[in-house]
Amino acid sequence: MAEVEQSRTQLAQNEAARLPQMRLVVVGGHTRSIGKTTLVCEIVAALPQAGWIAGKITQYGHGVCAQNGHDCDCAPEEHICAIEWETLRDSGTDSARFLAAGARKSFWLRTKQGYLAEGLPLLRTALAEVEPLPPVEPLNVIIESNSLLQFLKPNLYVAVLDPSKADFKDSARQMLDRAHVYVFRRGLEDSEISAPVWTMVPERFLREKPSFLQREGEPLPEPLFQLVKRLMETPLSVHER
Repeated sequence: MAEVEQSRTQLAQNEAARLPQMRLVVVGGHTRSIGKTTLVCEIVAALPQAGWIAGKITQYGHGVCAQNGHDCDCAPEEHICAIEWETLRDSGTDSARFLAAGARKSFWLRTKQGYLAEGLPLLRTALAEVEPLPPVEPLNVIIESNSLLQFLKPNLYVAVLDPSKADFKDSARQMLDRAHVYVFRRGLEDSEISAPVWTMVPERFLREKPSFLQREGEPLPEPLFQLVKRLMETPLSVHER
């Protein structure tokens, strides 16, 4: 079993290495409803000249089909992944919100839990179809996900945290130390983190990296804007993990 998993991981990393050249920003977070999608939209809107390709990766649990996101009687290894480009700004999906914020293209990659590796060929094919903006530049891609960091090293990984919410996804905890910056929704006062409820998270992770406070409804923190802006002006590429 371990050999099979190792083989799948290696194949996924090989697939990741074949992705088109791009600058990659990943926005993740420890739980639902803490403004990850909103932050992606704010970054897209703040830098429209980047010509963003924005996307979201969703992994569904048992009994939910990756083809449509609904309950399904498909076998565990059937309907394991799907990707689609959003075409409407008002469809109600998060990918539609990305378009409404100003992304030139937006996608939604869905996989069954544990099958993100199998979804990477779909992502590669989709991104390969996107024409770079002139002058010739790498694609500027921003993706809402935690699990993608299993296979890719982004140029910037922003972790959104709300110390008042106890839930902490395993995927977020495993990647927390890889964050370049943290965006706190509350609890960051006078450069101090006040009493987070996560007893399983080493405090040093939360203090060793730059942190910005952005409460719900507040504008994009200026230091974060400048960080992304500098990235967009730098000839960088993404590398496989």
